[in-house]
Amino acid sequence: MSQEIKIITTEDGSHSLYHAGLNETYHSFHGAYRESVHVFMLYGLETWFMRNPGVQPIRIFEVGFGTGLNAWLTLVWAEQNKIPVLYHSIEPFPLEKEIYSQLNYTEVDETIMHYKPYFERLHQAPWNEGAIVSEYFNMKKDITTLEEVQLYPTDVVFFDAFAPSKQPELWTKAMLEKVTESMNSGGIFTTYCAMGQLKRDLKDLGLTVETLPGPPGKKEMTRAVK
Repeated sequence: MSQEIKIITTEDGSHSLYHAGLNETYHSFHGAYRESVHVFMLYGLETWFMRNPGVQPIRIFEVGFGTGLNAWLTLVWAEQNKIPVLYHSIEPFPLEKEIYSQLNYTEVDETIMHYKPYFERLHQAPWNEGAIVSEYFNMKKDITTLEEVQLYPTDVVFFDAFAPSKQPELWTKAMLEKVTESMNSGGIFTTYCAMGQLKRDLKDLGLTVETLPGPPGKKEMTRAVK
């Protein structure tokens, strides 16, 4: 295992990763699983779906494939609801199998444990090309940066980069503009970050910005609608 990355257990029992080089974790130490469900599923995908019934497929863009947790939860949602999802994710530094094969997300909720095989399929899907991972979930993973990626029309953005203090280049107004320009009308941008500058920039770019209750251990988060 890379000495830069260490598996840790967060407060809800689910794993996350600690990146020594950045002195940062991939998820909230108050609960990785709960954070993803709250920020990206509840206030992102499910909100968009409720507001846009019948619109298919749902197109999602994720900044930071990371552990694959958001992608796996989205796949489970797509299969349970029988709603096709086209998922585009970028990750400049993919995890090695030695790491992702030890992550315990598929054990956290026994009601969806039967979707466990798909977690490895997500990670084993080829990079830089499309893959049919399940009946309702098509994915393209790119080994690239936000600066370099070519974006497609998007309904929901999971902005899950490392914190602005760790990766400020991803949170600039120029990068936010690139992402929001790709969003369809009514599209949702959701992130765990509640920084004032982020919200001001999103407003300047013409989005309607909401400050929402954060996941456990975090007071606030941000959602913006185009």
